[in-house]
Amino acid sequence: MRLIALGVGDTFTEKHHTTALLLEHDGFRLGIDCPDRYRRVLADASARSGQSFKLPTIDHVLVTHVHGDHMNGVEGVAFWKRFAEGKRLELVCSPEVRGAIWDGRLVAPMGQLWDGQRFHSMHFGEYFVHTELGWDGATQVGPFSIRAYRTVHHVPTSALLVTAGGRTLGYSADTAFDPGLLAFFGQADLIVHETNHGPAHTPYAALAALGADLRARMRLVHYPDEHDLVASVIAPLAEGDVLEV
Repeated sequence: MRLIALGVGDTFTEKHHTTALLLEHDGFRLGIDCPDRYRRVLADASARSGQSFKLPTIDHVLVTHVHGDHMNGVEGVAFWKRFAEGKRLELVCSPEVRGAIWDGRLVAPMGQLWDGQRFHSMHFGEYFVHTELGWDGATQVGPFSIRAYRTVHHVPTSALLVTAGGRTLGYSADTAFDPGLLAFFGQADLIVHETNHGPAHTPYAALAALGADLRARMRLVHYPDEHDLVASVIAPLAEGDVLEV
């Protein structure tokens, strides 16, 4: 399983794309969260890594929660899939995200189309194929077996434990510091953990105080622009990084 860092910043960043990941295994690609201008995000990661990440090679996107920095790109990606590729986007998300993402976020820009002669009403199923990311047990998406953990955040948010090819990745998504989440990650081979300011995010000091073994398996994302990348005792991910999990 390979991890590609597409974005590493927070919603206020001036330096980075907002946090998003791409997973690969056996030729299958799964996007984790979907920032705005997603094709540009992919192009920048391609340029920095020397590899090719094109939207037609990504049919599945998992959205961890409905904050804009994690899902604003879904509108454009779904339009691209429909009009440029003639297909629907495979959307993986929790029941809570599924309940909010259309009626609360996407129906206004996507619920009506003009065909040159008349308006057409559109519904969720004309753009998306939904796979429910359950809170109990594992969800299979291609070669990936995914377990979800509800984080401590403003809105329902899914942390992830993803297994493929005998390797396991833990991803915190957005969360306050939560020892229960670290226990959920257990012996994950690699843990991608957020850090930022505010009560619904994880302070860097809390992660820096963890044991050396856990810190060695951890990489940081969603960090503020002022985070000292050089002095950080936990290695930050950079956009375009490609890691073997």
